[in-house]
Order: sequence, then C-alpha cells, then structure tokens
Amino acid sequence: MRILIIEDDREAASYLTKALRESGHVSDHAADGETGLHMALTQAYDVLVVDRMLPERDGLSVVSSLREKGNATPILILSALGQVDDRVTGLRAGGDDYLPKPYAFSELLARIEILGRRRGSKDVETVYRVGDLELDRLSHEVRRAGRPITLQPREFRLLEYLMKHAGQVVTRTMLLENVWDYHFDPQTNVIDVHISRLRSKIERDFGEPLLHTVRGSGYIIRAGD
Repeated sequence: MRILIIEDDREAASYLTKALRESGHVSDHAADGETGLHMALTQAYDVLVVDRMLPERDGLSVVSSLREKGNATPILILSALGQVDDRVTGLRAGGDDYLPKPYAFSELLARIEILGRRRGSKDVETVYRVGDLELDRLSHEVRRAGRPITLQPREFRLLEYLMKHAGQVVTRTMLLENVWDYHFDPQTNVIDVHISRLRSKIERDFGEPLLHTVRGSGYIIRAGD
C-alpha cells in the first residue's frame, strides 16, 4: 500500500516511515498540516496516518477538509489525547480509526492494513496477475503456477510496481522514485542487482520469461513473449 504520514515529530515520523517500508509499504511524509492536506489531495494514497496536533493546520482540520472535498481515503488519527471524548471528536471529524499515543507498531500496522483492506474491497485492486504469476498486495504472497515465491520487502515492492504497470515500459527513474523513494540518481547498480534477483526468483524453474529489459528505456513485465 501507499501511505501518507502527516506528523510533525521528525523522529517519530522517521521511525514510522522506516518501519512501514520494511513491512513492504510505500510511505511518504509531510511535516505539517498544510503540506499534508495538499499531498493528500493531489496524490493517490491507500491510507493516511494523521497526527492530531500539527503546525500550520491541525490534524482534525486536515481530516474534515479532506472529507468536505470528497476525499474518501481511509484515515487513521494518532494523538496523545486518548480519552473517549477525544476519540469521538476525531471520528466525527471524518477519521476512520483513532489510535492513542504511545502505540505499538504492530497494532498500528494491523489497523492500517484493515483500513487498506476496506478500501481495497471497494475500488483498489489488491491482486495483480501477469500470466501465471500472481501477487497479493494484502497478504504479501507471490505465487507462480500456484507455487509460492519468497521475496524480500524491496523485491516485493519492485514486483508490485512492475505488475501494477504490466504491459508498460517502466523507466529506471520511475523505479528510483516509486520503489526506492529516491528523487536523484544514486549512480549505483542497485536497480540492476534487484532486477537480477527478482528475475531469478520469478523465472527460475518456470518456462516462460515474464520480466524483460527494454534497452535504453527500462523494464517491462508481460506474458506472451
């Protein structure tokens, strides 16, 4: 899933962003309410994690503004204010869930995945298929011809992005920005290494190659070649 974290505590945001990425999710960060609101309105996310106390614009204002503008992305509100009245206020502002601080990451992750599953049941594709290769975004399972394939978190994100754009050429810049969250060229062979590992896992012992290199352009995943 792609998750937006709106949190002004940079240490907490850094920890949460890193933990979500290690769990196989793509996460962006906004450090204030105005920036977070703009990102939520102009980019597509599966779940928003919004701190209640934010500079520029407080979290409840962000949530209510999103709902007023017709944005239905599931929202998990985080707050040090954990009394019943506080939770009710957050939910009435438009939040889908409310988690008091301090929290356990395992609980936060479970709540995010539940919210993502609810959205997925409505309008988000949760299973990608290319030929006999299948990737489940919710369970993080990958199978080919019914056989399970074990991937590392980064390999999963790479395959997820390729399969989401199946039949299209995906450039190295697209991969750097959307899989590695780089907005510059690190001048390394990190993509080549991961593509090689991924290709070995999804094609070894299988007859038909699916992942193809388009020289001078990037990569494409498709069946039928």
